[in-house]
Amino acid sequence: MNTLKKKVCLIGAFAVGKTSLVRRYVDSLFSERYLSTVGVKIDKKLLVVRGQAMGLIIWDLHGEDEFQSVRMSYLRGASGCIYVADGTRRATLDTALMLHQRVEAAIGPTPAVLVLNKCDLEELWEVDPQTIPEYGLKDFSVLRTSAKTGQSVETAFETLAAMMLEDHS
Repeated sequence: MNTLKKKVCLIGAFAVGKTSLVRRYVDSLFSERYLSTVGVKIDKKLLVVRGQAMGLIIWDLHGEDEFQSVRMSYLRGASGCIYVADGTRRATLDTALMLHQRVEAAIGPTPAVLVLNKCDLEELWEVDPQTIPEYGLKDFSVLRTSAKTGQSVETAFETLAAMMLEDHS
């Protein structure tokens, strides 16, 4: 079976859980210890989508904040993006949506998933998942995830992989 190789970029604000989501997905691990990503960290994961072997090359990009912005050159060759927002910090959703616009301007429309991370802390959320449709996110699959518990983490990557497979056909 021929393996498709697809580059996936995780993009979002500073400290939304991008690295934790990747570690949960690739290694089934979670750590409370916060490690800031410097530049980009690359991981790989093999999966099968609708009978097609797919090798994901996952680029975990450093967070966007007032001191640094995502380097658009990191996005070159990306087949899909996972935009990550922290449900406990409303501003991170705005950052994810702004980054989506910048990415589309830089590399064109790309299959994308938006994850609202930290659903294990839902009582602290500043984002009401019911208001998400108001953002006009018709192009996105929106999932509530928790890197800590693993809730919907695999689903987020598999959803994007299926979208990329469809886009590849």
